[in-house]
Amino acid sequence: MSCIRFNTPAQRRQLADSAPAMQTSDDPVAQFLSPAVTASKVSRIRRLATDPNPKIRESAALSYHAPVEVYEALSYDPDPGVRACLAKNEHVSCDILRRLASDPDERVRGFVALNYFVPADAMQSLADDPSAVVRGLVDWKASLAADSERDTADLVGTAG
Repeated sequence: MSCIRFNTPAQRRQLADSAPAMQTSDDPVAQFLSPAVTASKVSRIRRLATDPNPKIRESAALSYHAPVEVYEALSYDPDPGVRACLAKNEHVSCDILRRLASDPDERVRGFVALNYFVPADAMQSLADDPSAVVRGLVDWKASLAADSERDTADLVGTAG
């Protein structure tokens, strides 16, 4: 039996007519839009956040659609892996990132340092962190920002 499928011209037209409008976009990412966030999805995230398995709670911590109170509860999770996932999440509030910047776990603080939305005061405290790894991440992120500013200045200078 062959895995090749031969469609008739009528079948191909029917498939093309039933394709979503976003398929005509030149942007390939536009073809993979997520479904709308519903109350049911938020309810599932809440259940994931209270699961006994820390790996399941990590998935809730990484969700962009979790309610603030879920992020708040997960920021006190006893498992450092859950808090580290929360520190990676760009949708977590500045207040939670500030708290995680003084987390006892070095990995959590490291992920806070890499988060682009961490407040400047938290970055300053991480720059003075007792861990050489965390301080190195802060320095690396600062060098990326400096390189980006230099590149932008070069582009503006050549455009004028």
